[in-house]
Amino acid sequence: MALYQEPRLLDFTKTPPHLQFNKYVLTGYRPVSTAGECLRSLFYMHNELGNIYTHGIPFLLFLVLLPYSIPWMEVDSTWICVAHYLACLCPTIGSVLYHLFMNHIGGQHVYNTLLSLDMVGVCLVNTLGALPIIYITLLCYPTVRQTALLAYILLSAYAIYCATTAHTNFLRLRAFVWQALFRFSLFLFRVYGTGVGSPDSLRLFVIMDTLAALGGLVNVIQIPERFSPGLFDNWGNSHQIMHVMVVCSIIYLHWGTMEDLAWIRSFQCPAE
Repeated sequence: MALYQEPRLLDFTKTPPHLQFNKYVLTGYRPVSTAGECLRSLFYMHNELGNIYTHGIPFLLFLVLLPYSIPWMEVDSTWICVAHYLACLCPTIGSVLYHLFMNHIGGQHVYNTLLSLDMVGVCLVNTLGALPIIYITLLCYPTVRQTALLAYILLSAYAIYCATTAHTNFLRLRAFVWQALFRFSLFLFRVYGTGVGSPDSLRLFVIMDTLAALGGLVNVIQIPERFSPGLFDNWGNSHQIMHVMVVCSIIYLHWGTMEDLAWIRSFQCPAE
């Protein structure tokens, strides 16, 4: 006998308007629920279960395993390690909370708050994840490095504002463009300027940004469910594909940062 009765799931047209953001996902919507009922939805099939677990499981793995691979005691600036660790956690925990409680009885107000939290998590991985890249790329230019760090933090605050006030997936994706261009300028500085860093990390960072951009694009275009409405309601839809690509992007961020942290231990800036 089941410990509790699963609720009757809803079709797209029966779900509240603020949850009707993907017209190609036709079934499997949870009814409006209390916090406890939202938590119980972890244990039965619905169209948000894949979104919860594709970020929930990586969050737990990152939380437990990443500290063992970060050289906390071997880096002079410990804040770099802290920033990187938090960067890897931020997007997944915000996403899990959003997808788990999005059908809360608090309605659109709670939904908008959770969506903003999710967007802040995405902005924070861009912000905190890039701080070690900025620091190491401009290692030999302390004054420029401080200015660049401050500029990127201010730019990220603007991105958070844009992402949390946007009303469509396209506008949310566009909010991260300036952050991406800033990081790209650092990559160019490593290749064509006098920026420094591990010879092996740049390729990993480029793959990181490419995966994140492709994931966001897939989510905006809503493929593959656009071509077969209803077929990908529970598994394999665009948002889940984006989740997987985001997790892969975080892994490449971690690998690239670890390459840089290993490299910095033996590097000395040339004398003036």
